[in-house]
Amino acid sequence: MQIANLPFCTTEWSQLAVTEHPGVTGVATWRTQQFGAVRVRMVEYSPGYLADHWCEKGHFLLCLEGALHTELKDGRQFLLRAGMSYQVADGAEPHRSSTPVGARLFIVD
Repeated sequence: MQIANLPFCTTEWSQLAVTEHPGVTGVATWRTQQFGAVRVRMVEYSPGYLADHWCEKGHFLLCLEGALHTELKDGRQFLLRAGMSYQVADGAEPHRSSTPVGARLFIVD
């Protein structure tokens, strides 16, 4: 990732518009900022959320609250609790998320 031509700025996340993204079950709400090719999001998954797709995009993801279950297409599974993160490259390992209790995430991709 290369971050270029970005002057210092702050983000008041609570002031950004919310978009909803339904899963197979539950819903994800996103507050998104775009800085050139870099997308930065504050994402909340409702309790019972299950993603409706295998994601192949690269991310840096930090779990701020709750718990996030991440399944890789090869069958491996990981649990992130608040304060934990994962990193994955574009196209490297398809993954999908779920949460029985809900989660709040900070994601850069």
